[in-house]
Amino acid sequence: MARAKKFPFETTLLVRDCCLCLHMQRAARNLARIFDDVLRPLDLTNGQFSLLMSLNRPQPPGMKDVASLLAMDRTTLTAALKPLERRGLVIIEQDPEDKRSRLLSLTEEGHQLLNAAFPLWQQTHEEIEKEFAEGEVDKLRAHLRALS
Repeated sequence: MARAKKFPFETTLLVRDCCLCLHMQRAARNLARIFDDVLRPLDLTNGQFSLLMSLNRPQPPGMKDVASLLAMDRTTLTAALKPLERRGLVIIEQDPEDKRSRLLSLTEEGHQLLNAAFPLWQQTHEEIEKEFAEGEVDKLRAHLRALS
């Protein structure tokens, strides 16, 4: 049996230094940790904050709209909603116009939690953005939107 040729270590270094996916994942994990730490006193994760914020709309959105905004499949969204629903932060109701669909809305407690969480998020965001040169964060956002 022929022995497999070893994969070149130089290629590993190239991927380490150039891989957009790797660098995005590392940055995302680091940012998630920062925001998780800040929101922990409210018993909230950064993902839950984003989900609650996505429900803060004049009219209750459907599952499909929220899943699309958060780049999640509907099964993952359903799982993410369960603890928020148990805490009384979210209401999931049948869409009166389409009985197969569900509409999502914040409860009064959900709005109160967002009111408490937003200043923490805002302050943390400002601290993170201070590290960037003027205009660079906006460029980064534009590049991220292009990739998403």
